[in-house]
Amino acid sequence: MQQTITAMDFSGLPGWRLRFGSAQLDICQQGGQILSYFADIEQPPLIWLSDCAEYLRGQGVRGGVPVCWPWFGDIQRNPLAVQKMTTVGAPFHGLARTLDWQLIHSSAAKNGVQLSLQLDASQGLSAWPHAAILQLHIELGERLTIRLDNHNLCSEPLAISQALHTYFAVSDIRKVTVQGLAGCPYHETLEQWQPREQIGDLSFSGETDRVYLDVPTHLQIVDQGWQRRIHLRTQGSESAIVWNPWIAKAQMLSGFSNDAWQQMLCIENANVLADHLLLAPNQRHSLTLELSCSTEL
Repeated sequence: MQQTITAMDFSGLPGWRLRFGSAQLDICQQGGQILSYFADIEQPPLIWLSDCAEYLRGQGVRGGVPVCWPWFGDIQRNPLAVQKMTTVGAPFHGLARTLDWQLIHSSAAKNGVQLSLQLDASQGLSAWPHAAILQLHIELGERLTIRLDNHNLCSEPLAISQALHTYFAVSDIRKVTVQGLAGCPYHETLEQWQPREQIGDLSFSGETDRVYLDVPTHLQIVDQGWQRRIHLRTQGSESAIVWNPWIAKAQMLSGFSNDAWQQMLCIENANVLADHLLLAPNQRHSLTLELSCSTEL
């Protein structure tokens, strides 16, 4: 069985390709961003990458798993404690996704391939003058495990919101349901962030952009078209964003073809809104996402 880590060049951006048997994962040094993931290279991917993605310095790549940190989305939509952490020039989805991360560990063994990256903010960052360390640990084996570790190096509490902005590949968004969200409260961002409650399984018939709270540790994407079920298991997260741009919004997105909305679904396991982090001095926090796939519908 092949277990390898290979240095790669993604249209000018350096990164790595991880192989474990028939599984393959690509990750970019910029942003610590997973670009794509195949549980089996002969099957459709689990993590989607746009066919017209742009690989540019200082800009996230459309698809994969961008890391949103130390705030998620519009800073003005974050809790006041998170807003107060920033100074000026607060870009959408934070700072981590456009910075180069350092490789701190890699190994290949018979039970899995591991790679760890670090974003050193011990001297603070532009628009975020606080001392912290952020690490991303990836283990590719029979399943994929992604762990995002925060460590507050400040002498004061640190307020952070974050997300693993995962783009999942689907056969057709209209043939997909998400199980596990029934009964969860959510904010309907397309209607002035109105608070609502999820009734039954979530299906899709138009643009979707919701922030869910009190999210259970196990969600499932049921894909009738590809006859598969993607399992999302989390630790250290009780919030998630579910997003699909649909027809009109897709035409306004960069690195995104007009019909690509049909083949993707974002479920972004997160620490946002009431679930944001408030780390005491020297405190650590881990957000873990484990992905696997089954053919039992």
